[in-house]
Amino acid sequence: MSELRVPASSLVVLVGVSGSGKSTFALERFGPYETVSSDVCRGLVSNDENDQSATKAAFEVLHTIVAQRLAANLLTVVDATNVQREARKSLVALARSHDVLPVAIVLDVPAQVAIERNVARLDRDFGAHVVKRQHAALRSSLKSLQREGFRTVHVLRGEDEVAAARIVRTPLLTDRRDETGPFDAIGDVHGCLDELVTLLDRLGYVVVRDDAGRPVDAAHPEGRRAILLGDLVDRGPDSPGVLRLAMGMVRAGHALAVPGNHEHKLVRALAGRDVTVSHGLETTLAQLADEPEEFRRDVESFCRDLVSHLVLDGGALVVAHAGLKESYQGRASGRVRSFALYGDTTGETDEFGLPVRYPWADDYRGRATVLYGHTPTPEARWVNNTMCLDTGCVFGGKLSALRYPEKELVEVPAARVHYEPARPFLPDDAGPGPGAGSPRGVGGAREPDLLDVTDVLGRRVVETATHGRVSIGEENAAGALEVMSRFAVDPRLLLHLPPTMSPVATSTLPGLLEHPDAAFAAYARDGVGHVVCEEKHMGSRAVLLVARDSGGGDGADGSGGAGRGRSVSRIVAERFGIEAPGAVHTRTGRSFLDEPTTALLLARAAAALEAAGTWDALGAGWVLLDAEILPWSLKADQLLRDQYASVGAAARAVMPAALDALAAAQARGIDVGELRRRTAERATDAELFVESYRRYRWDTGGATPDDVSGEGAIGDPLRGVQVAPFQVLASGTARPGGGQGAAVGPGSAGTTYGDRDHLWHLDVADALVAADPELFRTTRRVVVDLSDDASRAAGTAWWEELTAAGGEGMVVKPLENLVRRGGGGTTGGGLVQPGLKVRGREYLRIIYGPEYTQEHNLERLRERSLGRKRSLALREYALGLESLDRVTRGEPLWRVHEAVFAVLALESERVDPRL
Repeated sequence: MSELRVPASSLVVLVGVSGSGKSTFALERFGPYETVSSDVCRGLVSNDENDQSATKAAFEVLHTIVAQRLAANLLTVVDATNVQREARKSLVALARSHDVLPVAIVLDVPAQVAIERNVARLDRDFGAHVVKRQHAALRSSLKSLQREGFRTVHVLRGEDEVAAARIVRTPLLTDRRDETGPFDAIGDVHGCLDELVTLLDRLGYVVVRDDAGRPVDAAHPEGRRAILLGDLVDRGPDSPGVLRLAMGMVRAGHALAVPGNHEHKLVRALAGRDVTVSHGLETTLAQLADEPEEFRRDVESFCRDLVSHLVLDGGALVVAHAGLKESYQGRASGRVRSFALYGDTTGETDEFGLPVRYPWADDYRGRATVLYGHTPTPEARWVNNTMCLDTGCVFGGKLSALRYPEKELVEVPAARVHYEPARPFLPDDAGPGPGAGSPRGVGGAREPDLLDVTDVLGRRVVETATHGRVSIGEENAAGALEVMSRFAVDPRLLLHLPPTMSPVATSTLPGLLEHPDAAFAAYARDGVGHVVCEEKHMGSRAVLLVARDSGGGDGADGSGGAGRGRSVSRIVAERFGIEAPGAVHTRTGRSFLDEPTTALLLARAAAALEAAGTWDALGAGWVLLDAEILPWSLKADQLLRDQYASVGAAARAVMPAALDALAAAQARGIDVGELRRRTAERATDAELFVESYRRYRWDTGGATPDDVSGEGAIGDPLRGVQVAPFQVLASGTARPGGGQGAAVGPGSAGTTYGDRDHLWHLDVADALVAADPELFRTTRRVVVDLSDDASRAAGTAWWEELTAAGGEGMVVKPLENLVRRGGGGTTGGGLVQPGLKVRGREYLRIIYGPEYTQEHNLERLRERSLGRKRSLALREYALGLESLDRVTRGEPLWRVHEAVFAVLALESERVDPRL
């Protein structure tokens, strides 16, 4: 049996005459969807696989299908005769255009065998002369296939070789997805051996030296591996020493390496090719001249064998010397290698004679983190999900490394300026990023904070760290765009939208639709040990972005009078690039209050955070709070009047008259007893309905009497308003330079608190209540041990007490906060629902109508389906966590907005709104 090695990322072209067995070969050796057959395509466009007049249209369809599959980097097999050079030429061009390797598998069976097979097929009516002509074309092609551009050519001669062939899929040399790290990616060394040894030591590696005292290896006691991002040589004082250490680490399995453009040029020079000896190559060649010939051959072999880039950690990490855009990752072609070595140039040169490079990272949208070097920058900065780690060590800057997956930057300063740069190597306030040395925007690159409608239109897929890929339908995105563009607060202030929450599984207990037992049972099944039951407030969900100096600025007195003028926050301006005091917005991103009232509320909140010591405890200048704002009528007064009050008023007007009429009829001897009983029940239900919705409305704002004179005083717009915070979403500090696009390392822009248990969050909220009890409201809570029946019973009793007193109900949450199935924690398994709402019997009367508690209505409602609501809640939860992570990593506005927008888009999915 012969093995045919086929790259996993390739276009396999079967070559053989009609009747050579190509279709059978493909069917037996490739997946059912991997083969694209010209016969099938002919049938698709003509209803007849043998209709030769449809061949042109059939191949247009075939090329379209192949192109789509190659765009998705799927191995694809073309089943056609392909004996003509022109037919193969178009397929090779298609493979190259998608940067995959073209492979030819030739089935060279005797012409007579093919003729006999065709005769046996009733659907084939062409003569033997056709097969003979194809066979002649095939034989004349065998010697030219390699020259035509096929990377690999397998020729199977005769029926036996065809039958014995076995396909072996081989990963590309760049495919190291099974290597998960942890890694330490190191930027351009350029012969700076001492700095490299110092950096490795700081990273925790133990350097091994040979008898001459030269570093020849470095191993990390915890099994970490270094990744050398190319340009090990040239310009610096000891390129051979750097190479000796790098080669030793790679061969010992302690490091990985990709080539830089300087290694590429060095290989050509060592091979005797004609190259221009400049840009430090002359220094390396002079240093290597003092080394043994064996070492020089070893260097040439090592550098020549380095592959263009590496895809690591399941595809989550890509390393390449000059970076790599998403469409090139995991692919193989000359232009992929060129991009990985040199980046993308505009074809222009700057005033120093150096190429102007297209800042590809500004437009990067890939899910993989890309680490690279090549273009020296004074500081290593995040641009989207990429980081350039060349911080100009050889020019007197620093040698930088990034710990992965921790994303911690470790740097050592250069010992001195080893080589004077052609371009001045000075800090750039604008942050040079990958386009250093060229004006920002060269080549059409957009600013990181500039939003583009194409980022959210159409069908989208958003990658989340906690829930994988979340898909957004095109129609959902269109609806969200309408809301976001017309009604939402400025995107720079819209950092997070809270997720919807799933109700608990439907109860079968008499008279009830929801009950705590179902929530306790659900979390127990998911491996959760303790839950916290939180009072569900009768208000509206809101997110508060509060700055430490909220309420200060233009027109504000800084002491609660912010509403009398335009209030701005320096911290908000510096961190988010907009003059505003902060924000208070709804679940759909709309401003909760008018501008003056918003400023006043934020000033009160900032003062309470100060009095509670929260700012100092968090080390923060801004904080994002999840809260309920009461009463519900503050935001939904018109809804209460139009939808609920009108129903209640009509029922209260009709029911007494109906009861009087029925009483009179019964007094005259008419048998209406049952009807009167049912009408009395309906009247009672109507009264309960009115009582239920009235609890959600009370007067707020307006003028209040002066305590001393009794005369009218200035109205307090926050009178009667209460804020019940229950979670600290994120916090951070102001950053110089302003704008979310300013690139900083992960973690330096802020902190999220999904790993803090809910009692910690509620303690922060209680401190605010203590500081300003008039504005802030406590969220009452009970912790339940799910393994203890008595504790579960106590939790149920507390819910019954809350709801009997007219409360809305409670939300049951895993005490640990972010939990995955199978034992809690933040690793392994799928996400557990962040909360399950258990609403009270009377509150649900508002949702399902006055008479929902009648048994026949309850039976119908118990058939409600919760699957889509639960899925929606998890997806929105993951997107919410993602937006917070992106904010606190200092990612650009479009990246944050992508996740926020997706939450709003999902809200238009078809899910019963009563759930």
